[in-house]
Amino acid sequence: MLNELYIENFAIIDSLRISFSSGMNILSGETGAGKSIIVGAVSVLLGDRVSNDLIRSSAESAVVEARFDIAGNAEARRKLEELDLCEGDELLLARTISRTGRNRIYVNGRLATAGMLSSISESLVNICGQHEHQILLQKENHIDVLDEFAGILKEREDYGSRYQEYREITRKHEELKAAGRERLERRELLGFQLDEIEKSGVRAGEDEELAEEKRMLANAQKLRECAGESYDILYGDEGSLLERLARVRTLIGEIEALDSSFPVAETAADSLYFGLEDMALTLRDYLGNIVHDPARLEEIDNRLEFLGMLKRKYGGSLKAVLERQETAARELEELEHVEENLEGMERAVEEKRNELEKLAADLSARRRDAARALEKAVNNEMADLRMANTNFAVSFEGRQAENDGGKPALHPKGCDEVEFYFSANPGESLKPLNRVASGGELSRLVLALKKVLVHGSSAETVIFDEVDTGIGGAAAQVVGSKLRDISRRHQVVCITHLPQIASFGTIHFLVTKGVDDDRTSAGVRMLDDDDRIEEIARMLGGVKLTEKTREHAREMLRLSQDVPTG
Repeated sequence: MLNELYIENFAIIDSLRISFSSGMNILSGETGAGKSIIVGAVSVLLGDRVSNDLIRSSAESAVVEARFDIAGNAEARRKLEELDLCEGDELLLARTISRTGRNRIYVNGRLATAGMLSSISESLVNICGQHEHQILLQKENHIDVLDEFAGILKEREDYGSRYQEYREITRKHEELKAAGRERLERRELLGFQLDEIEKSGVRAGEDEELAEEKRMLANAQKLRECAGESYDILYGDEGSLLERLARVRTLIGEIEALDSSFPVAETAADSLYFGLEDMALTLRDYLGNIVHDPARLEEIDNRLEFLGMLKRKYGGSLKAVLERQETAARELEELEHVEENLEGMERAVEEKRNELEKLAADLSARRRDAARALEKAVNNEMADLRMANTNFAVSFEGRQAENDGGKPALHPKGCDEVEFYFSANPGESLKPLNRVASGGELSRLVLALKKVLVHGSSAETVIFDEVDTGIGGAAAQVVGSKLRDISRRHQVVCITHLPQIASFGTIHFLVTKGVDDDRTSAGVRMLDDDDRIEEIARMLGGVKLTEKTREHAREMLRLSQDVPTG
C-alpha cells in the first residue's frame, strides 16, 4: 500500500507531500491544477523514462519519493529478497532527475537500476489512465489482457524463453543447411587453396631471406671490384701497405737497438701490421665467395614473384599465408562433419518444435476457457454500468505455418491471434473493438476490464487517472460504486472530475494551482468534512455555489454510503 508520496521540483510542483490511506483516495481539482502530474511523478518512480523537461524551471534536479507498506505483499517481498533489498515491512523508493544527466534510483536507501525498479513496481502499483484506452484499441495488446485474466503470464514467459531458444536453434539449422548446399563449392575452393599453399613449401621469413640473397647476386661485380681493390692495396700490389709497413717495423727495431729512449714501441707497429694482415686475409676469403650466378638470380626472381602472388591472395604477408593454410585446413575438417551436424540439428529443431507446440496448445486451451469467463464477467460489469445491451466477445484466429505441414504458426506469445469484438446496440453484429467503441463506451469498457482484472492482480495499489471520460449521470454513480468495490481489496487512488465518483471516496484531496512571485505552483491538501462538501458542490455547480448546491452535495455523500457494492 502506498503510504506517502513526496514530490519536489517536478513540472509545476515546487514541493508536495501526500499521505494516503487505505480504501478509496480521491484527488480532484480544476483542470490543469496538476492532478495528472502527480500520477506522472508516480509513473517515473515506478520506472518510466525520464527527461530534463520534467524538472521545474530554474531547478537543477527533481525528486520523487514514496513509502510503501509491504507487510501483506508477498510478491513485492519476494522480489526484494531476490535483489537483496528487503528491509522489513516498509519499502522506500526514491528517484532523482538531474540536468547534468546524473540521475539516481534508490531502493531502501541503496542505489538500484531502472530495470530493478520496474521489476519491483509491478507488484506495487497498477495505473489505469487515458493511455489504457489507446492500449485497448490496439489489437496486439488484447492477448496480454486475456493472459492476465487467465493468470498465465508466468507460463507464457516460460514459453517465450523456450520460443527464443527455438528461434536460435532454427537460425543455426538454416545456416547449416545453407552450408550443406554450398559445401561442395566451398570444399573445392578450400582444397585448392590448401593444396596451393602446401605445395609452395613456403616458410616464415623466406621472402626476406631471398631479397637479401638477390641483393648480393645483383651487386656481385661491384662487390668483387671493391673487395679486390682493397685486397691489392693492402697486400697484393707491389709496394702494398703491408709491404711498406713491414719496412717500418724493421726500421723501428733498428732505432730501438740504438736509442733505448725512442718513444714508439715496436709492439705498436706489430699491432698495426697484424690487424691489416687479418683484414687482407678476410677480404681474400670474401672475394673467393662472391659468385656471379645469373641462373640463381632468375630463380630467386621467380620465387619472389610467386611468393608475392601468394601474399596478395591470402592477406599481404607470408605470416597471413601460413595462417590461411591453418584456417583452411580447419574449415575443411568442419565441412566434413556438416551432414552429421545437420542431421543432429534437424532432430533438435523437431524436438524443440514439438515441445513448443505442446506448450502453445496448453496456453491456447487455457486462453479459450478464460475467454468465455472474461466475456461473461465483462458483460456483467457493462450491464452494471448502464450498458446492458452491449456485447463483448473474444475472437481467436489461428494461423498455419507456411511449408510446415499444416502445423500452427508459432510466435513469441503462443499460437493464437486474439482480438476483442464489441457491439454497443441490440441487433448490431460484433465488430473489432477499435472500429465501433465511442469514447464513453471505451471508458466504461476499460473500467469493466480493470474491475475484472484487478481482483487477480498482485499490486496492492490501483491508480485511476480520469477513467470517467464520457461518463455522467447514473452511470457515473455506478462507476463510483465499482471503484469503491475495488477499494475493499486494493488501495485505490482516483483522479476524477465527477462528483458522483468523488462522493464514494474514503478520503478526499484537493489539488490546487496558484501563482506566487510570478511562479506557478501546484499544491494539495486533505479535505475535512466541510471542505469536502464545498469541493463536491463546486464539482456540481461550478464557480458560484448556493446552499441548494451544498445540500445536493451533502445528499450525494450520504447516498453514496448506502449504495451496495458489486
